[in-house]
Amino acid sequence: MKTSAGILILLFFSIAGPALSEPEYTRLREKMVREQIQDRGITDPRIIKAFLGVKRHLFVRPEYRDQAYGDFPLPIEEGQTISQPYIVAIMTYVIAPAYKKKVLEIGTGSGYQAAILAELVREVYTIEIKVKLAQSSKKLLTDLDYRNITFKTGDGYLGWKEYSPFDGIIVTCAPDHIPPPLIEQLATGGRMVIPISYSSTVQDLILIEKLPDGKLKKTDLIPVQFVPLIRSRNGR
Repeated sequence: MKTSAGILILLFFSIAGPALSEPEYTRLREKMVREQIQDRGITDPRIIKAFLGVKRHLFVRPEYRDQAYGDFPLPIEEGQTISQPYIVAIMTYVIAPAYKKKVLEIGTGSGYQAAILAELVREVYTIEIKVKLAQSSKKLLTDLDYRNITFKTGDGYLGWKEYSPFDGIIVTCAPDHIPPPLIEQLATGGRMVIPISYSSTVQDLILIEKLPDGKLKKTDLIPVQFVPLIRSRNGR
């Protein structure tokens, strides 16, 4: 995800800062959790523990590691971004993660959101359309010994029918409508959080709940600005 404020901030930080020590990273991570997540109303102990445990600086490019815990998005490879911490937190929070659940992520990106989810739920299935990003995030998450994440390189619009239904779906890129395959693959009682792009400048984060009768309940959450959802040429 990227915001106008985030882009402006990055203009001031185009030169990499000095490498930090692990205690310094820990201090910054604790400050991030306290000021950006807890102070904004997300206090679920399991979610807080996950954000304290996942080392966000490992998921950003080396030249931005000293900024990894700032309240803004950062660029990653392939012209994509890692969302600001609060956005990752609210998307995680609204799908009501529980250990027994199975979650699908559309847009692996850096792998940070997948790592947070892996701390909270039984199974994470994550799809990335950009081959280099898919390879690098899979390597990192594997090296970090996450064993409950299953990876796929492909068109996230189509979801992952083989492993559906999913208790939760998190979409980290913005289509201009809700992909029908994702609705079909959402379990009854499940929740999907997705940014919908209404124009080049207007996006809203939407919570979709599939009710017992199969109907959908939609709730507008907050304005956001995510990178667009990319489709494969052959739609596969």
